[in-house]
Amino acid sequence: LMGCASMREANQPQLIRCSQKDEYYQGCLRAGASEVCQILAGAKKWLQWRKEVELLCDIAYFTLTTFSGYQTLGEEYVNIIQVDSSKQRIPSWLQRAVLLSFHTIVPYLAEKVLVRLEHELQVESDWPRNPHSSHSSSSSRRPLVWNWLHRQVGSLTEQQKKTFLRTVHFLRHSITFLRRVHLAVFYINGTFYHIAKRITGIHYLRVRGLLGNDQGVRWSYKLLGVVSLLHVLLILAVQMFNFRQKQQVQQKWKVHRRMSHHRAHPHEKSLLRYSKCTLCLHQRRHATATPCGHLFCWECIVEWCNTKAECPLCREKFHPRKLVYLRHYG
Repeated sequence: LMGCASMREANQPQLIRCSQKDEYYQGCLRAGASEVCQILAGAKKWLQWRKEVELLCDIAYFTLTTFSGYQTLGEEYVNIIQVDSSKQRIPSWLQRAVLLSFHTIVPYLAEKVLVRLEHELQVESDWPRNPHSSHSSSSSRRPLVWNWLHRQVGSLTEQQKKTFLRTVHFLRHSITFLRRVHLAVFYINGTFYHIAKRITGIHYLRVRGLLGNDQGVRWSYKLLGVVSLLHVLLILAVQMFNFRQKQQVQQKWKVHRRMSHHRAHPHEKSLLRYSKCTLCLHQRRHATATPCGHLFCWECIVEWCNTKAECPLCREKFHPRKLVYLRHYG
């Protein structure tokens, strides 16, 4: 690559404008492909395969630009070029292929697998299902990978399922937290705007000089990065505090439940059995009724509705706003 010595590194505003321009053209490509899919296959099929259509559009965009050795439309807009870690050569085809994979395919697969695993763990943790139910009969229509995942989840114990479910929740929240930290570090250092470029070590050089005070721009973004990093740390501290508080409340409730159960008379114990929540299998706390009349713990049914807006027992569909919290219900 000729003339690299006279080129300077692209700063934060250029990288952000480049990414925004690329996202705009990717959105145009996705919109056109979605319109064609709806016309040819119908709205139902398009909703079913929307994520995959968007993935193919992103792969096509970066294959025709980055992987082929050309500038993207965003890079051309702000006059920047990609270089490797030596800042003397353009990235090799292997680096460009890894960048394309980590920028499009890997995030899609990670989100797909985590969502599917979370769904399988939640379904299997509800209650033992009939092996001849419609759930098992539909397994033949699923891909082999999901069938294998379903069998592996089915072989776990209840405690293992709860542990894995908490781990999946932690991983999904960790990805969002990692992106926020990475963005704050980018504001401070001004080097890698995307995690994929940090992994592959691909930098940007600007082709023409920048008008204005470049150092002043970088210092302003460093200040923004420090504020963003402090905000992320504050969010992490609040979440850890809430998690500890929740654990303490759950522990106190378990002790209280055991004591109240031992002190109860025989006929009261029989009533306690009928007042159990079918989701957590403990005595109902803050009893809440669905529109179909079934009772659950408030926290259990709300968490359930975040995934599926239906009754866990009779499968009647309803909007979460229709849940009725029963005050002073025994």
